[in-house]
Parts: sequence; C-alpha cells; structure tokens
Amino acid sequence: MTSDGLHLGILGGGQLAQMLALAALPLGVRVTVLEPDALAPARLCATHLHAPYTDAAGLDTLAGCDAVTLEFENVPVEALDALQGRVPVRPGGTLLQRSKHRAREKEELRAAGAQTAPFVVVETEADLDGALAAIGGQGILKTSELGYDGKGQARVSDGDGLRAAWDSMGRVPCVLEGLIAFEREVSVAVARTPDGQTAFGPLVENVHKGGILRTSVFLPDDPQEARAHEIAGRVAQAWVLEGLMTLEFFQLPGGELLVNEVAPRVHNSGHLTQDGGGVGQFEAQVRAVLGLPLADWQPLHPCAMVNIIGVEGRTPDWAGVDALPGTHLHLYHKAWRAGRKLGHVNLVAPDERSLRERLAQLETLIP
Repeated sequence: MTSDGLHLGILGGGQLAQMLALAALPLGVRVTVLEPDALAPARLCATHLHAPYTDAAGLDTLAGCDAVTLEFENVPVEALDALQGRVPVRPGGTLLQRSKHRAREKEELRAAGAQTAPFVVVETEADLDGALAAIGGQGILKTSELGYDGKGQARVSDGDGLRAAWDSMGRVPCVLEGLIAFEREVSVAVARTPDGQTAFGPLVENVHKGGILRTSVFLPDDPQEARAHEIAGRVAQAWVLEGLMTLEFFQLPGGELLVNEVAPRVHNSGHLTQDGGGVGQFEAQVRAVLGLPLADWQPLHPCAMVNIIGVEGRTPDWAGVDALPGTHLHLYHKAWRAGRKLGHVNLVAPDERSLRERLAQLETLIP
C-alpha cells in the first residue's frame, strides 16, 4: 500500500524526529517539523519550520498536515491548544498531560490496572513529613515535570536528605518513589491507530549508567514479553492511545512487572528495531499516527544497541566499530557536548552467544 500525498507534522526536530522522517519517506509521506533549534537534526530530511513551538505561522502550517505527532513530551500546552480541533494530534493532549507529569502518570497507570512502585506526591513542605516511611525508608525524589536522562532526581534515605534534595530542586512539585530491588529493567512499545488497531514492539532489556540509557538488548522468546504486552495494551486502551507510546518496567525477582515511566513516543530503547530485520519502531509510529495498516513489529534476529554519549577527552574507536561484524552506525548530526546523546550503534548477530560477545567488544570501543 502506498500513502502518497500524506503529510505528517512533528512537534520537535531532534534525532527522534529525524528518524521518524526517514521512516516516513519510503511510505510516500512528507514530513514537516516545527523546531526552534536552527541546527535541528531533522532539518536534513524534513521541511524545517525554524520557529518557537508557539509560533502562530508555524502552527498554521502544521494544522494543514494530515496528522501531527510528538517527538518529546515537553511541548508547550499553548501549542497543543492552538492545534486543537484543526488537525489530529496523536498522541493527544490528554495523554500527553498524563505522561509529562509523574504524579498524574502514576495515578492514571494504577487506574488502568498497571502496578507501580510505591510513591508519595510532594508539593508542599508538609508533604515531606512521613513521606520516606510511607514508601519504605529509601527512595528517589523526582521532579514531576521536565526531568529526563537522570536529570531532576536524587536518591534519598533520611529526612534531612529529602529536605535538602527538595530545596535543591527549587521546591517544585515532585514525586518520591520507593527504591525497588529489581532484577532488570525492560521496556515495550505499543501502537494504536484511531480505529483501534493495536500492535506491539519487542520486549527489550535495558542497562542505564549515570541515569542515561547505555545498552538495550533484544532476544527472541523473552518469557515476560506476553505479560508486558498485556499491561501495555490495557494502558493503551484505557488512555485511548492514538499513536505510539513506550512503557519502561522494573522486573522484580519473581517476574512481576512494575511500570516505571511512560513516554508518548518512540523511545531510545527501541532504536535496535531499525536494524533487526523487521519493521522498526519509527515506521510503526508513522503508521499508527496516520491510520495506516499496522502489525506487531519484532526483530528477526538477536540485536542490541549502545548509545554514543559525549565524554570529555574521549571519542569512540570508529575503525573498531566498523570492523566489528553486525554493527550499524547512526549519528544524529549534533554538536558535541559532554553528556549529550550524539548517536547510537545497533548490533545484529545470528544467536545470543555471538550477540553478547560482540556487545562486550562494542562497549569497549565506545566510551
């Protein structure tokens, strides 16, 4: 099926928008992004409206698209309000308001039947009293909004530390989450079209370092995948998802899955689907947003991803990366900055043993 003539708008023009646009082009879909950064990565493969997210002329252009989707959560509410009733925005404003605010997100996840870590909402100084005891004595204080990649959060284990952490965050609304002794971190994406077609991505195992995703690994036949799909599908239906969203889980030693966070978009952990042999997560989001035929997207081979993060005084061994069998390099055309995501390397192998051996080698080549 071709989709010639369809026009997709994206709020945001970073690397996710770049990869969404690259997935849309072979489907015959034109892409326009609204992004204030003059050096937005997506400018290289999409029409770039270089303007603030609230720019009236830019929003008028997006309103002429067939549908608009999001590259990241922190889009000004004013932008969504300006598009309301003029063009379908998928996921929509209601879902976005849930996922961009940690307290609302956790409350709505529980309402949908998903389990989360214990948490307490901290909005006033009075909320600090007894908060640690209520979540088990140790926890992580996170700002309710704007935190990502380990920013806007602090681990706390006593009342003085909790107060100091809240003060350091500017006493903004926060969520105090109980510290979970998890076995591993996993994620799964779910996509849903406006007419209710629902499809799922693979279950992916993730490892974070310094609050930033370092590696993601997909292996076929993960025993927790069916359960993760069940939870994701339940949330997607309850939240009336149109588009794609990703759920991150803590897996407990007994196999129980607790939802940690939700992203209303493609996610860093799903990048490995680009080169695993099947449909990728970016095409899945494009299809879901535009109401095109949709099916589960699953790699055909064991695969993994390693993020490329800016590290002071160190660069990847590019020749070594290229020489390692099964590697696929994806750079974002972003200026170097310490701690910034600059790209990723996907790795594909014929079996689990080969994948893990090559992944260990790959991690030594990328700081």
